[in-house]
Amino acid sequence: MTKISLPKNFLWGGAVAAHQLEGAYNVGGKGLSVADVMTAAGNRDERTITQGVQDGEFYPNHVGIDFYHQYPADVKLFAEMGFKCFRTSIAWSRIFPQGDELEPNEEGLKFYDRLFDECLKYHIEPVVTLSHFEMPYHLVTEYGGFRSRKVVTFFTRFAQAVFERYQDKVKYWLTFNEINNQSNYDRAFTLFTNSGIKIKPGENAEAVMYQAGHYEVVASSLAVQLGHQINPDFQIGAMIAMSPVYPATDKPADILKAQRAMQARFWFSDVQVEGAYPTWLTRYFAAKGYDLDITPADLANLKRGKVDYLGFSYYMSFATAASDHEDPQFSYNESTDLVTNQYVPQSDWGWQVDPEGLRYSLNWLNDRYHLPLFIVENGIGAIDELTPDHQVHDDYRITYLRDHIEQMELAMQEDGVPVMGYTPWSAIDIVSASTGQLSKRYGFIYVDRNDDGSGSLARYKKDSFYWYQHVIATNGADLASTGGAAHGTTN
Repeated sequence: MTKISLPKNFLWGGAVAAHQLEGAYNVGGKGLSVADVMTAAGNRDERTITQGVQDGEFYPNHVGIDFYHQYPADVKLFAEMGFKCFRTSIAWSRIFPQGDELEPNEEGLKFYDRLFDECLKYHIEPVVTLSHFEMPYHLVTEYGGFRSRKVVTFFTRFAQAVFERYQDKVKYWLTFNEINNQSNYDRAFTLFTNSGIKIKPGENAEAVMYQAGHYEVVASSLAVQLGHQINPDFQIGAMIAMSPVYPATDKPADILKAQRAMQARFWFSDVQVEGAYPTWLTRYFAAKGYDLDITPADLANLKRGKVDYLGFSYYMSFATAASDHEDPQFSYNESTDLVTNQYVPQSDWGWQVDPEGLRYSLNWLNDRYHLPLFIVENGIGAIDELTPDHQVHDDYRITYLRDHIEQMELAMQEDGVPVMGYTPWSAIDIVSASTGQLSKRYGFIYVDRNDDGSGSLARYKKDSFYWYQHVIATNGADLASTGGAAHGTTN
């Protein structure tokens, strides 16, 4: 293809989440979060959620990679790569340790002052997520998480506090990370991390998810309104996990099933972008007998609090097939209704690797929403080998990212899709959200820490560090460089 130059203000960077790298879980007045009560697991296993912090259990997020203490050196490495932006989150329980206080924790606010100042020193724009699987644990035990409308107030209080504090330091915001993950409502992990919810025996998990999701889109709309009042220049986006669902065959029933799967996964962004519920979903609530707490005031706020852009993660695509006994709604349950796509390979963790799906996703989202799009997560978890001379030859990561950037550029050049930026997951090795492993590595920078918590926490540049440095330096024009094993390392 004929290469075009990306916009000069294109936001190249990298992404992380506070709970996965900061550590210091009980430092500076921070309270427990939902991430602080999850143990480590193994490859393809799910983490155990404990009742509070239990003696004898290992909680990898408690230390993370100690970014809380080591952030100046890490940000300097991001600057060396050429980052134009750095996507992270503000740990809610660092600002409101219990979640329901009236006043924020000053020591927590000061930490993010220092972090954002360090980024801005290198002309790196912070891109900040408000809620990235970090709800204060007290809101779970006391209120049932987003089962309760009261948590909407607590979230908006948190949003207002950080909007006011950082109004001159942060321009780009996201409200809820991968808010639509919980469409997989049979998976206990997603409901707990997204909404602080544990399903009780006999409960209808789908109905609980829809009610919590409603409170969250209302909270998002209120945050958007507050943010725009505090600083009209704020750009406040929604954030979804974009995993397109293909029909397994060209049978009409499979196509209808895939269509409903996409509707069920992306109603969250429909509401956040359009400011109203799609008709199919209100009909679905009636058909299922779901009598949700949705008020006229809520619906008015949804219209007033529409987002400015749409951020999304892209790791993989899915496929689905209709059963022989579909109901009229083609009800979609992600835990049972996905099938293997024989045309795409899988990662070591069973994720279907589909670069062309990113171009498809960009076009699908552009056709649906007509907003600027921001790829705020994209990457591959892999087992990296640190050589005796502290090299990491991660050509598989370079290949994955190159293939996806090529598809992003095709979508921009050939299809005219407006993309604001690209922040791969992750800027540096961090604790895996889903498994708690450090061995499931995504970063450009290797962190010497193992799944059992051992290791020096030293940092070493991978080959992909140098490759991505060159991609940014050429503004995406040259993706052919293979990195640089001979470039040295850092501690």
